[in-house]
Amino acid sequence: MALKKSQLYAFLWQSCDELRGGMDASQYKDYVLFMLFIKYISDKYADYDGFEPPVIIPEGAGFKDMLQLRGRDDIGDRINTRVIQPLIDSNPRLARSDFPDFNDPNKLGEGRALVDRLTNLINKFNSPSLDFSRNRADHDDILGDAYEYLMRYFAQESGKSKSQFYTPSEVSRIMARLELNELPVAGLSV
Repeated sequence: MALKKSQLYAFLWQSCDELRGGMDASQYKDYVLFMLFIKYISDKYADYDGFEPPVIIPEGAGFKDMLQLRGRDDIGDRINTRVIQPLIDSNPRLARSDFPDFNDPNKLGEGRALVDRLTNLINKFNSPSLDFSRNRADHDDILGDAYEYLMRYFAQESGKSKSQFYTPSEVSRIMARLELNELPVAGLSV
């Protein structure tokens, strides 16, 4: 059975709990979204039999490889150097700035605290209920929806104006259609 979006959103919020501590809550999404990204591409494209996968997962840089890092003293460094960097090197559209630093003691703590926090986060994403290989909705933007959900939630929780962090998808679509002149409005120019 495919994962429902409501289940995914609840799961993402629970995953943020694993990061409580040294960073601002609005930064949780960076780590949670990377974990969702690596889990998603590993589930969807690890055994890809098409001509060219949308994302190349180098050997040793998939989610299953992250499982082997749990509990290691150098877990954060290894995520950065053995998972993130090979993904960047193999996929020209990705940049280091797209991903958080998993070895940042200011956000994740030091020593055992960092190891435990990252191990718990990886364990959370190792849940059998989070299996994207069974998701057959090819045009369903799970990652985009997850990003939008987390942005909306943290904008609401921060007490700041939502527009400082988040533009609702409905507004974005209308603005795009106006820009492309698909919605003619008399006397309005963009």
